[in-house]
Amino acid sequence: MKMKLQITKHGVLLHAAIYDVADADGFGRACADAWAKLMQEQQGKESSIGALMEHLEDGVLDQLNGAHIGVERMQ
Repeated sequence: MKMKLQITKHGVLLHAAIYDVADADGFGRACADAWAKLMQEQQGKESSIGALMEHLEDGVLDQLNGAHIGVERMQ
């Protein structure tokens, strides 16, 4: 089935995409893809490689802390 995974924090959209999910593994892949895209976005915002290395581990976790993760079935 197709599902929309949407992540928002304080009314700001962090990630939204549509995935094919048939089982727990498919849902895990959708969440892993969202994590990877948030990490890529963070990497593009860092001013230097030193700043990137300093924030790489905690950056996505900080973004997701307090975020709302919504799942909607698509027709």
